[in-house]
Amino acid sequence: MYVNVLEFSLLVWIGSFAAGFLGSLTGLGGGVVIVPFLTSVFGVDIRYAIGASLVSVIATSSSAAPTYIKQGYTNLHLGMFLEVATTIGALIGAAIATFISLKALALVLAIVLIYSAYLSQQPRPEYCESGAVESLSDTLRLNGTCPTSEGLMTYQIHSFPFGFGLMAVAGVLSGLLGIGSGAFKVLAMDRIMRLPFKVSTTTSNFTIGVTAAASAGVYLARGYIDPGLSMPVMLGVLPGALLGTKVLIGAKAEILRPIFSLLLVAMALRMVYNIFAGGL
Repeated sequence: MYVNVLEFSLLVWIGSFAAGFLGSLTGLGGGVVIVPFLTSVFGVDIRYAIGASLVSVIATSSSAAPTYIKQGYTNLHLGMFLEVATTIGALIGAAIATFISLKALALVLAIVLIYSAYLSQQPRPEYCESGAVESLSDTLRLNGTCPTSEGLMTYQIHSFPFGFGLMAVAGVLSGLLGIGSGAFKVLAMDRIMRLPFKVSTTTSNFTIGVTAAASAGVYLARGYIDPGLSMPVMLGVLPGALLGTKVLIGAKAEILRPIFSLLLVAMALRMVYNIFAGGL
């Protein structure tokens, strides 16, 4: 079916708004939906879809980060250390992406989508036990506090070297696939470094803007960022993510998580089908 430019932009905006909203509720970011949405529904070249997604990630991170910092959730010191890992990884991923085949990119994205769907269903406690103080985290002054209903809570950073390495992997995936790599950042911060849930999501949001900016520079230099596509994606994801953030503060997302997971699995299967059917 033929659609004109205005209709195409409107449909992309609606899909991007939904992606930003659902991604914000689950903590995985809208980018994990944007790329498969553009490639599967509209047949956009995956590299242009990645470029548009990276622009939207920069916008959402820049808009939400100041609020989280003022609220006292973001661990700025830890975030700056992790940005080193994610930025290096992002540059490597973006450089690799311009040389590997579209089918290989789509296959990697399908695997990440399925893993993200699995991870979004795993229960995550809002606060973890602090445990013993680790010397490296203490030396680098990575430990911090976050506000709770009972006042400030102190937390400790665990297994920082392992978490730092996983963040580098998240950066590679961000540059390679144009997603926020929320699944691997959740794994690194929540499961390995054992940050409180809100500290993990807000610190991740703080880092992904810098990560995406590093990747976007490579895609821009190679001509894979199309303003006509990136603009409606950014304008859709941004308000969707902001709305999702407000809903997340006052409500629980247990009902939406299964729907989000099914959507990710469906998109992954669609991409696998396109690979073997010759659609990519």
